[in-house]
Amino acid sequence: MRFVSTRGTAPPVSLSEALSQGLAPDGGLYLPECWPAPELDGRPLGLVEAGVRVLRGFFAGDRLEGQLPSICREALDLPAPVVPTRDPGLFLLELFHGPTAAFKDFAARFLAACLARLRQPGDPLLTILVATSGDTGGAVAAAFHRRPGFRVVVLYPDGKVSPRQAHQLGAFGDNVHTFRVAGSFDDCQAMVKAALGDPALRARMALSSANSISLGRLLPQMSYYAAAALRWQAVHGRPAHFVVPTGNLGNALAALLARRLGLPIGEVVLATNANRVLPDLLRTGRYQPRPSIPTLANAMDVGAPSNLERLRALHPELADLRAQVHADSADDATIRRVLRESEARYGTAVCPHTAAAIAVAERLRAAGRGGPWIVAATAHPAKFDTVVEPCLGHPVEVPPALAALLARPSRAQPLAASPACLKAVLATDLSD
Repeated sequence: MRFVSTRGTAPPVSLSEALSQGLAPDGGLYLPECWPAPELDGRPLGLVEAGVRVLRGFFAGDRLEGQLPSICREALDLPAPVVPTRDPGLFLLELFHGPTAAFKDFAARFLAACLARLRQPGDPLLTILVATSGDTGGAVAAAFHRRPGFRVVVLYPDGKVSPRQAHQLGAFGDNVHTFRVAGSFDDCQAMVKAALGDPALRARMALSSANSISLGRLLPQMSYYAAAALRWQAVHGRPAHFVVPTGNLGNALAALLARRLGLPIGEVVLATNANRVLPDLLRTGRYQPRPSIPTLANAMDVGAPSNLERLRALHPELADLRAQVHADSADDATIRRVLRESEARYGTAVCPHTAAAIAVAERLRAAGRGGPWIVAATAHPAKFDTVVEPCLGHPVEVPPALAALLARPSRAQPLAASPACLKAVLATDLSD
């Protein structure tokens, strides 16, 4: 299997090369040259086995092919249950049972497991760059923390993540270096892309990305949609319909790719917050990136979704794109309303991002759009206590892994929102 750039001017590469590079040399994002059909017989599969079956074709012929089962065991051995709510038309795919209480744990652990196996004796230190709107940075930091041969540089927008997210991002130390950027997530993302796209910088040091632009983040996320859809079909006898909260479009794209591989997935609906770039694109046919708007669902505060480039490469015609996916948004007032009602109506507290997706699912059902809907519950509500607890009127219990991180000291260095400033930082010795 070979992988090609969305921009079409970089040479095809192997899976291992795509994972190591992060971004293609022409600035594009890697996609597989073809789409292998996984070996499935309709029976439900556990998450690890689903990962092996779904990803096997992408690993074919690569140096990592024989290690795929061990990679999946190491990375995907986490719970991802589909749980009913009090409303029979709404289910939650709980993706927050990992070490940092967010769905990003699955893919970050997978990427780390792959890159660790690709290292050879004498390889230079590999710097993993990650821009985060809240959850990605913590998951990547946890996955690479204290792994020999790696250092992690995390950029987050100062004051635009929850206090607990900020504490978590700075709580690792050792080979993880955290910077609070005086700007937006889009600024952080632009800084990372500029560094990865700088030939002179890459000639001096080994760099890779752990954002959702990385193929190693995108591919494994198909696994939990595959496992959930196979279980759903086995029990209910029909495809699963998903609503996925999205910012940079990686998680939602994974659901669409799983369907492309032939998994029993019906509709995939994208839920955004007030950053309406995706719904507006599908409504008007025009892509208009814009500065991100701070919202209660901060991990979705993205004004220029990176993975849209992959989605448009797969569906360049607007009519085809509209046939594949629907998108809607929820503003802060709507998110607050869902958070207030969540325990009484659905029997559980949810995070603001999940609340946005629930609001979109409610709107779909009110319009007679099928269902039941499975909402991807992307983070534990305790990560957003300053938003969730005032709506609920009581504290949310903190899961043990998150509590352990919050008990550590935390430190993040200030950084201007400038690619030149990041490049200067990378050229220094970041050792603690």
